[in-house]
Amino acid sequence: MVPASKVARFSHAAPFGISIVLPILVYFAATKGGWYLLLPPFGTWWLYTGLDAWLGRNTDNPDLDTTEEQLFWYRLITMIWFPIQFVMIYGMLIYVTGAEHLSVGEKFGVFFGVGVLSGTVGIVYSHELMHQSNRVERWLADLLLSTVLYSHFRTEHLLVHHPHVGTTRDAVTARYNEGFHRYFARVLREAPISAWRAERAMLARRGLSSLDGKNPFWRYGVLQLMAVLLAVILGGWLGLALFAFQALIAVWQLELTNYVEHYGLTRKHLGHGKYEHVMPHHSWNADHRASNWLLINLQRHSDHHYKPARRFPLLQTYPEGEAPQLPFGYPIMGMMAMVPPLWRRRMNPRVRAWRARYYPEVTDWTSYKNGTLPPPVIR
Repeated sequence: MVPASKVARFSHAAPFGISIVLPILVYFAATKGGWYLLLPPFGTWWLYTGLDAWLGRNTDNPDLDTTEEQLFWYRLITMIWFPIQFVMIYGMLIYVTGAEHLSVGEKFGVFFGVGVLSGTVGIVYSHELMHQSNRVERWLADLLLSTVLYSHFRTEHLLVHHPHVGTTRDAVTARYNEGFHRYFARVLREAPISAWRAERAMLARRGLSSLDGKNPFWRYGVLQLMAVLLAVILGGWLGLALFAFQALIAVWQLELTNYVEHYGLTRKHLGHGKYEHVMPHHSWNADHRASNWLLINLQRHSDHHYKPARRFPLLQTYPEGEAPQLPFGYPIMGMMAMVPPLWRRRMNPRVRAWRARYYPEVTDWTSYKNGTLPPPVIR
């Protein structure tokens, strides 16, 4: 166990904060063009994959008695990212749209790099912030999501994904044998609808209309409209196209992550729309050291779903007997998911082994694989 006194040190938090300097890679890509456009993906996905191979896994667990005050540096890392991302996106729009040394293709290449960071860092940080009770942190989550035009993710994640993960009501639980590309199209279609229905149901329980001002979709819409208008003002129609492109890249990375996190894992149906409680073994766990620095422990996903309010520096990891383990960190697993035959060859045997370990009594998995079980009863 890592004692609270060590967790609280700046030196212990610092590796998680390296992401703050990554926009420098976008700067070099924009000013140099050419092969420099590869810097953002190589400086995130591949660099951290290489570091994982070198540094290995981190199976140490932090002391859960660590206080909120002792987590100051970790909270600061997530809270200062929005102004950095804002300057990166809109500063690049101003610069790139007027950059004569860049071809149109290179300009989109620069914004591929912007999307790498607004997804790999921005959405991951917004995920951490939206889980907190602090109003400032939740607002920062909303602001970050507005810059990638995916504001409904907050509702979908908190009101649908967490309570209904591993069931047919959760769109982002990837089904066994479902390839990523088919999954991506399905989630883009189903997740906004399920988010809207969740907010509508919550308002109805309070006797309010779905069009009431308390529906956060009004806030989501205004923030996204402001983000789009600013892109047009600063970069014209090309600026809008570049802005939308980086948003697509960011969302693609988010849904790649969602796909990896729960692929093929289901909660046992107990009958009559009832499912077992969420446990650590309902999420894939990855305690690879370096990629968890980049993704602020998101890969300790088994504990995140077991204890959703737990801040990222305190997330626990589990041995193989308590939670299923991924062979690599998310960056390389995401790239593997882009090639469905390769993904199935590597992951399907792991899913079958998971079933045999945790649910030997289930002999027919057809309804789980097809997603035909009844949705959970909402009380």
